[in-house]
Amino acid sequence: MYQSNYERPKTLADAEALLGKADDPKILAGGQTLIPTLKQRLAMPSDVIDIGGIKDLDFIRAEGDAIMIGAATRHATVAQSADVKKHNPALAALAGGIGDPAVRHMGTIGGSIANNDPAADYPAACLGLDAKIHTTKRLIEADEFFKGMFETALQDGEIIKEVTFPHPEKAAYMKFRNPASRYAMVGVFVSRGPWGVRVAVTGAGQNGVFRVNDMEEALSKNWSPEAVAGIKVPATGLNSDLHGSAEYRAHLVTVMAKRAVAAAG
Repeated sequence: MYQSNYERPKTLADAEALLGKADDPKILAGGQTLIPTLKQRLAMPSDVIDIGGIKDLDFIRAEGDAIMIGAATRHATVAQSADVKKHNPALAALAGGIGDPAVRHMGTIGGSIANNDPAADYPAACLGLDAKIHTTKRLIEADEFFKGMFETALQDGEIIKEVTFPHPEKAAYMKFRNPASRYAMVGVFVSRGPWGVRVAVTGAGQNGVFRVNDMEEALSKNWSPEAVAGIKVPATGLNSDLHGSAEYRAHLVTVMAKRAVAAAG
C-alpha cells in the first residue's frame, strides 16, 4: 500500500496553494478516469486534490456571442442547460451522449479535456468549435491545447477554470459508439461560424483528437454531405484494435462526417 493525502479545497486559491505544497499531486474533478487509475495502482500521487466542490468552477453563462462553462460543471448539467440548448444545441447533444447517466452526473468538462482521453467527446467539441481554455495562468486556444494521447499544454500546478465556446451558425456531432461504454470509436464534430469551417475527429487517432483539413476546405465551398462523401482519411496513424481496424476507422470518419453535416443542416 501507499499513503496519499486527500484534500477537498473550497476555493481555487486554496487548491493552487495545495498544489504548490504537494510533492506529486493529482487533481480530482469527476474521478471518471483518476479513481479507476488509483484503484489499479497505475497512479500513486502524494496528494489527491478534489476540486469538484469548488462552486466558482461550476457554472454556465451565456454572454455576448459565446457560452462559458466552468471546469467543474457536470456533463448532465451541460446537456440539460437551456442556454446551451439555445445557443449551441450540438454541444448539449454531445454532453447528453457521454457514457451513461452515472458518468454524466459525475464527470466534468474540465476533467475530460485535461485528461484528453483519445476516445473522449469534449476534445472534439473544443477543437471543432474553436474553443478557448482559461486556466489559472493563461488562455489557451484549443488548437494549442491538445498535444497527443493523454497529453495537453497544461503545466504543473495549472488548473482549468472555464471553457469558452463561441456560438456556431451550424454545428453537429456524430459518433460511432462502443456498444458497452458508449465511448467514441469514431466521433466527428463539424461547425461553421465566424472562425470558418471546422471538422474535428475523436476516437480514431493514435495521437488523440485532430482536424481534417481536406473536409474543411470542401465544406467551405459547399456545405453538404456530398462535399465530404468522397474524401478518404488515410489509415496511417489511426487506432487499430479488437473493436475496429485503422482502415475501418478511416471509413467511419467519412461516414460520421457526412451524418454530422446532414444533422447540422
